[in-house]
Amino acid sequence: MTTMIRSMTAFARVEAQAEWGNAQIEMKSVNQRFLETNFRLPETFRYLEGKLRENLRQALSRGKVDCQIKFDLSEQTAPSIKINHNLASQLADNIAEVQKITDSQGNLDLIRFLQWPDMVSVEKADLTEVEKALLSLFNDAIQLLIETREREGKNLKALIETRLKGISQQVATVRAQMPEILSWQKERLLLKFADANINPDNERLEQELVLLAQKVDVAEELDRLDTHIIEFHRILDSGGAVGRRMDFLLQEFNREANTLGSKSINKDVTAASVELKVLIEQIREQIQNIE
Repeated sequence: MTTMIRSMTAFARVEAQAEWGNAQIEMKSVNQRFLETNFRLPETFRYLEGKLRENLRQALSRGKVDCQIKFDLSEQTAPSIKINHNLASQLADNIAEVQKITDSQGNLDLIRFLQWPDMVSVEKADLTEVEKALLSLFNDAIQLLIETREREGKNLKALIETRLKGISQQVATVRAQMPEILSWQKERLLLKFADANINPDNERLEQELVLLAQKVDVAEELDRLDTHIIEFHRILDSGGAVGRRMDFLLQEFNREANTLGSKSINKDVTAASVELKVLIEQIREQIQNIE
């Protein structure tokens, strides 16, 4: 199965309804340098937070992920409240006897009556099956979130590949112009010698041309840019969590573009350097959202 690059922006919602009740899980994620998870859970299942967090960490590498779980138990599953009938009967008889002895006709406070120790007991429901269902639903939500991230990632990949193609075109343009630039520089150098009434010998002229060629030679920068483009395509095709690797490689792209601009002696090369920087920055904006 091919691994795809993923965006960090996504939303997922899953629901389930069964005899135990109904549940709804929502997840939304945005870009973040590392993985950050936040949960809003019913108190009944607060103890599951650690396991849910670990499930997310197993599935995702980066992004700020907010998870909300809404849960309603059915009547069959909900905790049952029972009154201690024997205790209630005895307490009521005693209250009636006290009223008779004191000739008191005060009203009975039912709330305080129920608060009498051991008067009310709560039988907790067996949530074993409910817990299994909730964990399964949570994993479904994670999978849906990943699928959404991958769809967004596919779109980001297409945008990046378009920019990489533009970078390749600029590199090819500069490389094609280099012979013409060197020839123009040679003519310019000879013209300066003529204006200064200097008639250099062939060895002197050759030395000057070599020095000039070294100053304006950008073949190394162009070759490195080609290599970076190949590596960037490889990273795109490898998929998975590649955002940090892309960010590092873009720093190398930018370094070569800056060097190309500093060596430029031609307006076309300068324009190509500027366009390279624009394309690199556009890629940088896109990869900020890649996992």
